[in-house]
Amino acid sequence: MSQRHVPVMLQRCLDLLAPALEPAPSGDEAQAPVVVDCTLGLGGHSEALLTRFPEARLVALDRDKEALRLSGERLAPFGERATLVHAVYDELPEVLDRLGTPRVQGVLFDLGVSSMQLDEADRGFAYAQDAPLDMRMDQTTGVSAAEVLNTYPPGELVRILRTYGEEKQAKRIVAAVVREREKEPFSHSARLVELIRDALPQAAKRTGGNPAKRTFQALRIEVNGELSVLERAIPAAVRALAVGGRIAVLSYHSLEDRLVKQVFAAGAASTAPPGLPVVPERYQPRLKLLTRGAELPTEEEVAENRRAAPARLRGAQRIREDAQ
Repeated sequence: MSQRHVPVMLQRCLDLLAPALEPAPSGDEAQAPVVVDCTLGLGGHSEALLTRFPEARLVALDRDKEALRLSGERLAPFGERATLVHAVYDELPEVLDRLGTPRVQGVLFDLGVSSMQLDEADRGFAYAQDAPLDMRMDQTTGVSAAEVLNTYPPGELVRILRTYGEEKQAKRIVAAVVREREKEPFSHSARLVELIRDALPQAAKRTGGNPAKRTFQALRIEVNGELSVLERAIPAAVRALAVGGRIAVLSYHSLEDRLVKQVFAAGAASTAPPGLPVVPERYQPRLKLLTRGAELPTEEEVAENRRAAPARLRGAQRIREDAQ
C-alpha cells in the first residue's frame, strides 16, 4: 500500500506545520499538540506527521471506509496516538467536540481524489479504465455518477460541467449524453469516455490531455458535494485552530484553490472601517499567511509522482482569537 502511495509535497507540509507541533516546553503530556488530517486517504501524510512529531496526537478523518481500514493498518504501530474517524471533513467541529478537543495546533487538507480511489478500477474515478460510474468517496451513501448522468435535467448537467469542470464544450457533451441515455442508461465509464471523444470538435481534442478529464472531475465534485463541503470545512478548520496553530491545504484545481485563497485572505485582512487612526484589537487580522500565493511542487517531485503536478499548497497561522 505505502509503495503505491507517494504523499504530495510531504516535506513542505511538515515544515509548514512544524512550528505549531513541536513539544510544549513544559513536557506535560496534557499539553501534547493535536494535529488533524482532514483527508486521511492511505495515511501517508498522517504517518509522516506522527513520525516527525513524536509528542503529537493525530485525529484523522475520511469518508471512505476502505481508506480508513487500510490506513488503520498502516498507523496501528502508533497506537492510541492516532484516532481515525469516519466523517466528511466539514464535520470537523462535531468530531472535535465528541473527542473533547475543541482547539488543535495543526490541520492538514489534501483535497481531491485519493491514490487508492484512482487506482481501484471498480470505483469509477479514472477515465483511463472501464469501470462502473460510481465516483462516491463514501459508497454507503449518496447518488452515483451514473445516476447524475441518467436523471439530471440537461440544463443542470451543463451547469455542472461548466462550473465544476470548466468545460467549454459542456452543451455539446450534454446533448450527446441526453441523446444516448434515452437509448440506454449509462452504467460504465468507457461508454462515457467514447461519447465525449465523439462529441468534441477536433481542435478541442488536441489540447489539455484526455478530453474526458474535465467531465469526470465535474461529475466527481457533484457526486461528493466537494465544493460545498469545502466552503464549510476551511472556515471551520480555521476556527478550530488555537492561537499559534497552523493550517496547510493542498488543492488540485483552480476552484478549490480559489476558495482556500479567499478564506485565508479574509482572515489575514483587517476588518476595520476605513479611516481609523488606530485599529482596535477586534479588527486586527486573525491569520498570518505562510505562503506567498500558492506554492507548487518541485520538478523533481513531479518527476517522481505525476499526480503532484497540479498541486497548489497554501498555509496560514492563527495569530488572534475571533472578536467577541
